[in-house]
Amino acid sequence: MVAAQSAAAAGRPPKFGPATPFSWDVLVARAQALVGRRYVPRPHAPDFAPNFDAATQRAYGAAERLAGFVRLMPVTHLAREAVALNLVEGGMARPLLAANELFAGNNATDPAGFRVLNPNLAGDWLAFLGASYFRAVGPQDQYGLSARGIAVDTGLDGPEEFPSFTEFWIEAASPGRLRVHALLDGASVTGAFAFDCALTPEGVTQAVRSSLFFRRDIRRLGIAPATSMFWYDQNDRRVATDWRPEIHDSDGLAIWSGSGERIWRPLANPPHPRTVSFRADGVKGFGLIQRDQRFADYQDDGAFYDRRPSLWIEPVGDWGKGSVLLYEMPTDSETNDNIVAFWHSDQPARAGERRDFAYRLRWMSQDPFDGNAARVVDNWSGAAGIPGGDTIPGARKYVVDFEGKALAGLDRQSGVEAVVNVAKPALLAVAAYPLARQSGRWRVTLDIRTDASNPKDLRLFLRHNNSALSETLIGPLSS
Repeated sequence: MVAAQSAAAAGRPPKFGPATPFSWDVLVARAQALVGRRYVPRPHAPDFAPNFDAATQRAYGAAERLAGFVRLMPVTHLAREAVALNLVEGGMARPLLAANELFAGNNATDPAGFRVLNPNLAGDWLAFLGASYFRAVGPQDQYGLSARGIAVDTGLDGPEEFPSFTEFWIEAASPGRLRVHALLDGASVTGAFAFDCALTPEGVTQAVRSSLFFRRDIRRLGIAPATSMFWYDQNDRRVATDWRPEIHDSDGLAIWSGSGERIWRPLANPPHPRTVSFRADGVKGFGLIQRDQRFADYQDDGAFYDRRPSLWIEPVGDWGKGSVLLYEMPTDSETNDNIVAFWHSDQPARAGERRDFAYRLRWMSQDPFDGNAARVVDNWSGAAGIPGGDTIPGARKYVVDFEGKALAGLDRQSGVEAVVNVAKPALLAVAAYPLARQSGRWRVTLDIRTDASNPKDLRLFLRHNNSALSETLIGPLSS
């Protein structure tokens, strides 16, 4: 069989149990039965890789493969709980009992997850490892941010819960396509997940289906969560201790609301943890985006932040009334994920309930908002006033650049206006104008008093003939 063809030549092929029927309904029934049992945390595996180097040696050296392109990932100091693995073929699942020869150096250890190799076996394009985390590459063959199956109580005053994928069922459809099913278990929730994963020239796409069952009430249930890192960018280098101009996996949260409004919220590294909520009834899409893809802005020839993918989430069907939540935590390192975004329903998750969700994940480099509407491509802030002249005490200047087809051919006499939610006397000055010798790029400058009674957030977009030309920028105002 394809699943074990490479391992069989090694002399000690992996050991499998007897085949049993498998389907989505079978998995959902398991998740539903599991919710009625007392939650038992999984024990740590006894032989885990103690550090990054040891984990790399076990996972990335010569080793045998499953299902043609699947390599196991070992338990490590960061992912110490082993997972159960099954291979599916023709509707029948065979459990992996012993991972002989499947780790580099023939390490006799337990798998904590797996990765999927490219068809040419050079590098990988998909990985599931730790709790319910997984990630995929974009069209530039680079990993970046991660996704999760579920988020529980993220950003609240108590501890966050991290339910885990405890068992996987893997079915190879073709060299660039894989179906993955997963069983979720946690103190508050169990679930069945299905991922139909495809490697395409535009990046990895995943069709996701989930059924969730609740052991107890959950204060904040996050659907389709994305997790990323933002240390600093050109707008705020207060915490920068590194020579590189910018360091981040994502630079903004994009939302396509049910009303059709397109929203852009630049990410930040706040001094204290904070949660920002964006109304998103019938949301059409949202995601954490790496919009800045210019190498010169990072000068990083090792981590390649300019090549890191964006993650765009598209609900299938109407998710109903709810909000997209953005949780930002302070960080002083590029190794710590400090950004989380997810959708949160207005209906509280109650013990005994079942909820079903379907959505598409697109790991990509193109912007989901590409089209006629102008988008925010840069933003800065500094002292208010005329550059080179006197500054205005108690005020800040905000500068936002928009770019897009909708702005091409328009000039200062076209009647383009900046629509902002700050009024006089707090709004001292506002201007919107095309940048010289840069077609389709406009700049908005705002001088705003910080000692006035202002809204918490700045809302800004460009308008022409009573129609929006751009997405709406939403960002915190300095106080």
